[in-house]
Amino acid sequence: MTYAELVAAINSYCENSFETTDVNNFIDAAEQRIYNSVQLPDLRKNVTGSVTSGNKYLAVPSDWLATFSLAIVTSAGDYEFLLNKDVNFIREAYPNPTTTGTPAHYAQFDDTTFILGPTPDATYTAELHYYHYPESIVTAGTTWLGNNFDSALLYGALLEAYTFLKGEKDVMEYYQKRYDEAFGMLKQLADGKNRRDTYRSGQIRYPVQ
Repeated sequence: MTYAELVAAINSYCENSFETTDVNNFIDAAEQRIYNSVQLPDLRKNVTGSVTSGNKYLAVPSDWLATFSLAIVTSAGDYEFLLNKDVNFIREAYPNPTTTGTPAHYAQFDDTTFILGPTPDATYTAELHYYHYPESIVTAGTTWLGNNFDSALLYGALLEAYTFLKGEKDVMEYYQKRYDEAFGMLKQLADGKNRRDTYRSGQIRYPVQ
């Protein structure tokens, strides 16, 4: 389902002709609900950057949603994966920011930054494997979600649209039921792919029964 097809379906189901801004808001809200609720293997990305000597902060990509792993690459080419902690742990474990070493831990400091511990003693290459917010179908025209699970996107947007319209309770309940069904299939896909390979996520996973 393309963006144009999705807009036409929303207007048709609601028997309305929404303003572009409104219908885009419905779609954006539906996408955020889905992407914040399920981690899809298709939405993983790898990026590399630099951790600089004496700087304990590392910027996260603008499309970052959740971290899968963060590693630094030593001068010998070895990957050393950092353990994810919270900010309080970093500050208590490494109270003196001038004490440097090879980073062993990281935490989400704010929406745009990680904090590392200890403060890096040299410049390292960092590799971040993460789940990202894909470009919205509003601007892309077509997306993986629209091509593969358009029902989840459609009924998620319809829930937003009918809430906007203060629509009938029974219709809202129907759209919620259809959304839950579509989202359930999407979640099964995500869980199934994550568990298919025993060691894919760095831990033992058991076959789907």
